[in-house]
Amino acid sequence: MQFSFKSFIPHILILLGFVAIALAYFNPVLQGKTIYQNDIVQFIGMSKQQKDFKAETGEETYWTNSAFGGMPTYQLGAKYPHNYIKQLDLALRFLPRPADYLFLYFLGFYILLLVLKVDFKLAALGALAFGFSTYLIIILGVGHNSKAHAIAYMPLVLSGIVLVFRKKYISGFLLTAVAMGLELVANHFQMTYYLMFLVIILGVAYLIDAVKKNMLPHYFKSIGVLLAAVVLSIMLNATNILATQEYVKESKRSKSELTIDAYGSPKEATSGLSKDYITQFSYGFAETFNLFIPRFMGGGNGEDIGKDSATYDAFRKLGATTTQATQEVKRAPMYWGDQPIVEAPAYIGAVVLFLFVFALFLVKGRLKWWLVGGAIFSLLLSYGKNLGFLTNFFIDYVPLYNKFRAVTSIQVLLELCVPVLAIFGLVRLFNDFEKKDEKINALKYTTIVTGGIALVFLLFKSSLFDFAGANDGFYRQNYGQVFVDALKSDRKTLFTQDTIRSLVLVLLSAGAIYLFLKDKLKEKWLLVAFSVLILFDLVGVDRRYVNNEDFVPSIRMSRPFEATEVDKYILKDISYYRVFDLVSGPSKPSYFHNSLNGYNAAELRRYSEVFDWYISQNNLNVLNMLNTKYIVAQDDKGNTFPYINDQANGNAWFVKHLQRVDSADEEIKMLDSLDNKNKAIYAPHKAVKSIENIKDSFVLDSLVSIDLVKVKPNYLKYQSSNKNDGFAVFSEIYYPKGWKTYVDGKEAGHIRVNYILRGMPVPEGKHTIEFKFEPDVVKKGSAISLAGSILLGILLVGGLLYEIKKPKSDE
Repeated sequence: MQFSFKSFIPHILILLGFVAIALAYFNPVLQGKTIYQNDIVQFIGMSKQQKDFKAETGEETYWTNSAFGGMPTYQLGAKYPHNYIKQLDLALRFLPRPADYLFLYFLGFYILLLVLKVDFKLAALGALAFGFSTYLIIILGVGHNSKAHAIAYMPLVLSGIVLVFRKKYISGFLLTAVAMGLELVANHFQMTYYLMFLVIILGVAYLIDAVKKNMLPHYFKSIGVLLAAVVLSIMLNATNILATQEYVKESKRSKSELTIDAYGSPKEATSGLSKDYITQFSYGFAETFNLFIPRFMGGGNGEDIGKDSATYDAFRKLGATTTQATQEVKRAPMYWGDQPIVEAPAYIGAVVLFLFVFALFLVKGRLKWWLVGGAIFSLLLSYGKNLGFLTNFFIDYVPLYNKFRAVTSIQVLLELCVPVLAIFGLVRLFNDFEKKDEKINALKYTTIVTGGIALVFLLFKSSLFDFAGANDGFYRQNYGQVFVDALKSDRKTLFTQDTIRSLVLVLLSAGAIYLFLKDKLKEKWLLVAFSVLILFDLVGVDRRYVNNEDFVPSIRMSRPFEATEVDKYILKDISYYRVFDLVSGPSKPSYFHNSLNGYNAAELRRYSEVFDWYISQNNLNVLNMLNTKYIVAQDDKGNTFPYINDQANGNAWFVKHLQRVDSADEEIKMLDSLDNKNKAIYAPHKAVKSIENIKDSFVLDSLVSIDLVKVKPNYLKYQSSNKNDGFAVFSEIYYPKGWKTYVDGKEAGHIRVNYILRGMPVPEGKHTIEFKFEPDVVKKGSAISLAGSILLGILLVGGLLYEIKKPKSDE
């Protein structure tokens, strides 16, 4: 294999261009500013304790006490030993955030198109079309960084797979292993799971092709190579995968043991999330057209519609000042689709969709049907409850599908497939010169289809749609029918404006191709024309939702919360306790205190159930057993104050009675009236077997004591004194994996009591009791990751040497 630096110069220039474009779009990062991402603010609140611990000790803690009463940090940015694939990922994300993710979008898609043998200029255009797809920009704006991270590596994974099927077994294996390793680093298994569907569709396309060409041996050899690459990628990420697999069994993504809900009604039996929760965000059928017309359904729930709007006038008539009305119309509720809330439309682009339809008439074979199949598949599943028979089938019968919510997210496959095929429309346009008539016909039909759709909506919008939103009843009740009519008027205006916009872009795209086919426009200028059209189209819509106004001084993101007077008062108490905040946002309490609050889509299932049943209802009995010393509330004048709960049970206590119950239902129901200072309950589970001959009653005298003397996030030390054998309950969340108990230095056992707490028998006398969070999964996973990294290093060096030395005829 001959390497020529000169041949790499165009690619280096393209990559430098991607860097420049990413920085230009997010230019405030050059001034040291940071984009304000609400989800990241919540993450910072949740993860502060573990970061502070790392800063103070240099050690990583895999448990935090700051949120939900206590939970593992596996899904809170935990760092693991020997995670060298993460170092590669960090090297690729060298730009300031979020420009780093935009660059990754460009890079991965560019490589995919190059692997598909697209000219580098068209590949660069395709990368821009993919990277600026509105949904991909929006998720950066709101802080869905791990989702963006995983999406960015999807094209790279597909690149390796395509290479293997093209008999580039070594380079394809290595690229697949590295790319899949990077994909798993992103730690967004929902996106990786959706990628699996697209890979299966690709595999089916190659299988059909292999059958037709009598190439089944090569096909199955390729599958074997790819499976080996995936195994290696899993080894590289072993710790994170094993820890997540262990944790998910205890999270609310797993099957509940309860058969009733907090209201006593029968609970839906499921091994994962409920169907209602999974399909809460379901794409509407009509909403499909916002892929082509951005504000077809009004855009988002908070559109800036300006002073010239009917809604502005309506606010003024209701008595709002000019300043108040101006502020209100910056976040006007324009969205009128089926979903509860939408930040922005999932706009792919009128120009990109025009080229996609154009390609449908010109592109033939396996590539076309793989991409069309992936696009249709993702669109159908995104309809969720609106296409119930299909969605219910996947929830009930497809493994792991019921572990993920927000079915609209699967449209990321569509957002990947459409621009690939769109670029191949241009590839076919520039090739096959003798098929000019076919191209002219394709152009004619494409213009009729895309332009015709826009024209029909323009002409018949009033008879086709009522522009009524799901929350209009609320606005009618609070502001009157006149206000609702103003909303509908503005929605109709936005619909008209953007439909005309898409129609104009269609006509300009059609005109450019027509001039090229008539030899009035050269190929390079057509490429320039589409570059301008695509960037104008997509960036113009993107900037409506993510722009310079979203950036703030870096200090505001690095320290997003300020301690209130109430927080300062509570922090004066240096003892160990918990706080339940009824006033602040979900993760602000976790930033300052050990709290019962938190923000995470996969908190521990049993804690989540107790929260729904009791904590959210301010049940003092349950708050006491969780050692909730402070409850932050508001008085009738709206002033925030700390209620000091002097009835809190403390860090640990001995009980007089221990009662066995027969089911989770019975256990959780008893918490309401349980005298938990004197009695504990437990249901049969594996940990109980580790404690033999457990008694059900104990003698307590006035001198009995058990005190917490040392505390770290991953370590608790108690001193106990009791003249008799006793049973101690600890106000700590029970987690079956990782917490190890020691009595006077010797390992002992503990069980789950009171549905979510820890309890254990303590022998008579004075003893030192220690809880240490020492998860075996981290040790095991780290060893596997190290082995995988060494193996990958050897294979990379060997593969590179082979590629350099092999004769060109072997290619």
